[in-house]
Amino acid sequence: QVQLVESGGGSVQAGGSLRLSCATSTYTYSNYCMGWFRQTPGKEREGVATIYTTGGSTRYADSVKGRFTISQDSAKNTLYLQMNSLKPEDTALYYCAARRDWGGICTLSATFFGNWGRGTQVTVSS
Repeated sequence: QVQLVESGGGSVQAGGSLRLSCATSTYTYSNYCMGWFRQTPGKEREGVATIYTTGGSTRYADSVKGRFTISQDSAKNTLYLQMNSLKPEDTALYYCAARRDWGGICTLSATFFGNWGRGTQVTVSS
């Protein structure tokens, strides 16, 4: 079981930036699908971006392409989400997720992932 701890959330005005971090407790960082998801009250958890830790292939939701960047620091076993040009509709609780995987194809579906952090709140005001 991988422990995930998110940080970096906060309140920002529209057009601003935030960087989220996800510290992981895994012994080895290779061969994992790592992802960022977000959820607002009454809605399903939405996939934002994923990365395969071996090779670094990424996938993004259309709503964040060109504005958000997922990245990793393998030496620190840490995942990041750089969020630029933030919009009020980006307001949500953001979660980090992990799944040990050898296939290298990481989906944006929440059901694909089995390990979750507790989330960090991002609020964007207009």
